[in-house]
Amino acid sequence: MPPSRRVRALRRVAAVALLSAAAIGCGDTGGLRGAGATPTAVSPARLWPDLPPASSPAFDLGEVDTEVVEGVAVPDGDIRAVDPVAVVRAEITAHPDDYRGDRAPYRETARRMSDCPEGGEGQGRAAAGCPLLEPHYRDLTGDGRDDLTLGFRLLPEQLTAVRVYTVDPDEHRLTQVMAYDDALSGVELAGRSVIIRSPSEVAGYEYRLQWTWDPDQRAMLLTHDEMLRIGHPGPTPSARPTPSAPSPAGAR
Repeated sequence: MPPSRRVRALRRVAAVALLSAAAIGCGDTGGLRGAGATPTAVSPARLWPDLPPASSPAFDLGEVDTEVVEGVAVPDGDIRAVDPVAVVRAEITAHPDDYRGDRAPYRETARRMSDCPEGGEGQGRAAAGCPLLEPHYRDLTGDGRDDLTLGFRLLPEQLTAVRVYTVDPDEHRLTQVMAYDDALSGVELAGRSVIIRSPSEVAGYEYRLQWTWDPDQRAMLLTHDEMLRIGHPGPTPSARPTPSAPSPAGAR
């Protein structure tokens, strides 16, 4: 009998024995029972205590980079009245090295924006060729007003851009407070956070990044960066594309 089947059979026998004992009232008074030995707790071991602490970060990941979106109106301060297509086109205009020219990495995105229908919240994004995904509205900053989460395909690199925008309540300006580019397997909104899942080059694992609104920095900060097991190892996928270096908008 295979080991797994043998274990299940033994469990069934044990369950029957316990039920039989309970039926005849043998020895179980309902009191607490020991669960066996528990592992001894081990405190963290601090390595190299004499090593001087770093005075500055080794890499600039653009965690607190924000950018006012120029040329996009916010009627009455209502972010739902903002045209998502205009927002993406404003990014293309602001970052021509990424989108314009034969050598621009995302040149195909700029070309295909002409396939996107213009308009506000109610406009669908299902037009063939349009790289813009359906916009989502949710209060991520805790001010009681909706914020805008946008996604659009970065072509021909087969990446996805994730952007979060909020509105300055005093000046009615649209401000980008998060930007991240990667190969994605899922995006979720939870509380004040954007959770991004990306495939890993290690079979059976994925990357999970969580960006959370920080009221002091007035930006979405990268608060968690994990590698999680999602299943049994399978065929090794192609290498995960290296996220691009932070642009002035904070994209990686």
